[in-house]
Amino acid sequence: MTSVDVRTEAEDSGPGGYAAARLRLLHEESRSGTPRRSALAELTDDWLAGLFAAGDGPEGVPRGAALVAVGGYGRGELSPRSDLDLLLLHDGSADPKELAALADRLWYPVWDLGLALDHSVRTPAEARKTAGDDLKVHLGLLDARHLAGDLGMTAALRTTVLADWRNQAPKRLPELRELCEERAERQGELSHLLEPDLKEARGGLRDATALRAVAASWLADAPREGLDEARRRLLDVRDALHLATGRATDRLALQEQDQVAAELGLLDADTLLRQVYEAARVVAYAGDVTWREVGRVLRGRAARPRLRAMLGGRGGVGGGGRGAVAERSPLAEGVVEQDGEAVLARAARPERDSVLPLRAAAAAAQAGLPLSRHAVRRLATSSRPLATPWPAEAREQLVTLLGAGRPTVQVWEALEAEGLITRLLPDWERVRCRPQRNAVHTWTVDRHLVETAVRAAALTRRVGRPDLLLVAALLHDIGKGWPGDHSAAGEIIARDVAARIGFDAGDVAVVARLVRHHLLLVETATRRDLDDPATLRGVAEAVGSVGTLELLHALTEADALATGPAAWSAWRGALVADLVKRVTAVLSGEAPEETVEDAAPTAEQERLAVEAFRTGGPVLSLRARVEGSASAGSTGSEGKGAEPEPEPEPLGVELVVAVPERPGVLSAVAGVLALHRLAVRTAELREMTLPSGMGSPERSSVLLLSWRVAAEYGSMPQAARLRADLVRVLDGSLDIAARLAEREAAYPRRRGTVAPPARVTVAPAGSRLATVIEVRAQDAPGLLHRIGRALEAAGVVVRSAHVSTLGANAVDAFYVTGVDGAPLAGEGAAGVARGVEGALRS
Repeated sequence: MTSVDVRTEAEDSGPGGYAAARLRLLHEESRSGTPRRSALAELTDDWLAGLFAAGDGPEGVPRGAALVAVGGYGRGELSPRSDLDLLLLHDGSADPKELAALADRLWYPVWDLGLALDHSVRTPAEARKTAGDDLKVHLGLLDARHLAGDLGMTAALRTTVLADWRNQAPKRLPELRELCEERAERQGELSHLLEPDLKEARGGLRDATALRAVAASWLADAPREGLDEARRRLLDVRDALHLATGRATDRLALQEQDQVAAELGLLDADTLLRQVYEAARVVAYAGDVTWREVGRVLRGRAARPRLRAMLGGRGGVGGGGRGAVAERSPLAEGVVEQDGEAVLARAARPERDSVLPLRAAAAAAQAGLPLSRHAVRRLATSSRPLATPWPAEAREQLVTLLGAGRPTVQVWEALEAEGLITRLLPDWERVRCRPQRNAVHTWTVDRHLVETAVRAAALTRRVGRPDLLLVAALLHDIGKGWPGDHSAAGEIIARDVAARIGFDAGDVAVVARLVRHHLLLVETATRRDLDDPATLRGVAEAVGSVGTLELLHALTEADALATGPAAWSAWRGALVADLVKRVTAVLSGEAPEETVEDAAPTAEQERLAVEAFRTGGPVLSLRARVEGSASAGSTGSEGKGAEPEPEPEPLGVELVVAVPERPGVLSAVAGVLALHRLAVRTAELREMTLPSGMGSPERSSVLLLSWRVAAEYGSMPQAARLRADLVRVLDGSLDIAARLAEREAAYPRRRGTVAPPARVTVAPAGSRLATVIEVRAQDAPGLLHRIGRALEAAGVVVRSAHVSTLGANAVDAFYVTGVDGAPLAGEGAAGVARGVEGALRS
């Protein structure tokens, strides 16, 4: 059926015919994208025009009235679930009853079909006044399009509104820019979000519309290349999203991405996101360039009256009334600052100077200036490729660019927009715009790499080779563009890139080692027993030298800080720092004793252990942790003392429990915490031998459990309540498992994304003194309690435990032995792992 056939059916059949024709149009496989949006707009135009003309009067409608489409409908861009933005315009001469009847004749059929409607009834003067008071109304009227009635009235309104927009541009455009910035702050960047809002996020459809409004002001214009295609791609994705969900939504939720990708004929959801990200970057970069141009023009306009006054009314400086020439100040060879941007000097010759792109970028970033789009375009089209390996200056300029901190980001984006990054670093193409399907990560892979370099720039004073740190930061996840272990793949790529950019063989080896082991410190610190010499020796062998360990420590912190707020805290940083200190001692020849029990306890831990032994029951210490200090809370076997202060970020509340050694302690304490709705951020369990002469052959050690917890909601419970419940669990009078099961049954599980199943493994060569069971699972209330019960059911002894929560994921390590104190045999260890995994999946 052709467009004419569809429109004729709608006209012949009235509202019902329109609904049928609309449905047929939306499901035509041969038509999608811009043609479908235009056809839907035309079909709707004809239907509304018919409704407008269907009155009982001699002419069908009151005199001096017109129906006008505004906003997206005015642009002829109707997505399947778009609102209809309509203005009923009248000259004020019509009888109010006739006008009301006309409005009812228009609005009610739209509502009856379940279409969203944004409507108003105004005279031209009222519309103009409203536009003057409301920026969003003014923006909508810029796209006004006549549908029916008095064409002259619509044309006059368009002319007036556009003239007002141009006359008021010095006031309106700063308001519009502020609106865009507020929206970006609220919604985030479309080019990096895992569940982006296609309309509201930075680089989305709202920003594209704002650029059209800037162009309409004649004050500045956006870069045209690629912008229309990017906007069309975002509209196509929104169309597919509307069809896939049947809702008027602009948020591309995870659960809809595969269906939207299929609707668009794309391979998978990652391909979809990559296309969305690429389009958003085009729009966002165009916005950056355009708003800088607007600011420059407005500053120039503001300066001209003052300049004329200073010159006694003459037309300008330099003759001809053309105004003053912007001052140019040098930044680097071939690079100058002009009007708030880094631009190429007049004598610059990119075709003869292969290092100029990096030198210009480094100079701009170090000066905290954006790199002019015209400069980037010229560099992209004229500069010759670098020799391999790079000359020393090129490598130095790259390091200078990476070491500039936050200004690096906008300069890097400018280079990427013109394809210079992939020309300099071909391996970058595989990670460019690559999504990371991990809620812990804030950025796409490529932006995460740049953010890591930004974070590393603040740590360069801590290392002897800041150049190696910055390059490793830029490359540490480069392997995510390849299948398999990204650290292993990244090592190969990093080795090649480091050699290509001119590092010697020794430095290449260090960069490759840093990339290969960039997760080693944080994983070891949070999942391994640092009192075990095997742990420290393993890290020392992987790192190789104190200098490399120093670099790896800084890279670990930069990587975590650039990942997202859930990936780093002062608590985790303290664990990593402790590991680094111990490994440094090993690399320096200060090896620890061959035991995991002899680490000296703190005075507080020793006091709690002695009191637990003396009383024969649990002792609790609860205190609010502030970064760099601890605020005392309640301690003692009776649970008395002051309540802890409210949790100060980022360390939370520290709970230390000492209990005479006995089976079931881990699951008991974890169950009590879950019962009181305390979320476990980190946890450690260790066995402490009592001071000489205090114990007895039957009972000479105490279990110490150190927790960092936070209340899921409400305030922290009193220490006395926690201890009382723990005593009841240990003596069997409180069935904690039954209580937790009752509570879970009382609260239906919330809908959400389906988490991957739990995975439990035996860590190879984890320790010579114990078997290391690793658990990776979705964090949930009572998870640690269930793990503890499963280990108890397996008949093993938990010698130490190291628990960490990263976003929605729990990553835990348990050092276990048999009842004889020896590590488990191979099949026995595998059986324990299977049993725990089965318990978590049931």
